[in-house]
Amino acid sequence: VQLQASGGGLAQFGGSLRLSCAGSGVTLTLNEWAWYRQTPGKQRELIAKITRDSGTTYADSVKGRFAISRDNAKNSVYLQMNSLRPEDTAVYYCNAYLCLDADSRSRCLYDYWGQGTLVTVSS
Repeated sequence: VQLQASGGGLAQFGGSLRLSCAGSGVTLTLNEWAWYRQTPGKQRELIAKITRDSGTTYADSVKGRFAISRDNAKNSVYLQMNSLRPEDTAVYYCNAYLCLDADSRSRCLYDYWGQGTLVTVSS
């Protein structure tokens, strides 16, 4: 099983990027997807998640600017990032999980992570 994240790179303040994450080796339709980001010296931060029914949740720091979506036919999740700011600079990770208790992330049938893709926003 592998999650391959892509789409990171350099963007200017106010610009946009679209991250993609595709899974292989497993069918990812019943799971939830999430995007996290991490900067050096800080804990990984949950910024967006989407349920199997496509319900979405966002961190306050990205609400109104980022949009998460999924395509079950392509085993993929996306993160559209608009109005980028320098503080959005981080390594972004995709996460696919299927847990009986999703909120506490317990009793999980699986919990897969992508390798991370770097997003750099210049001021």
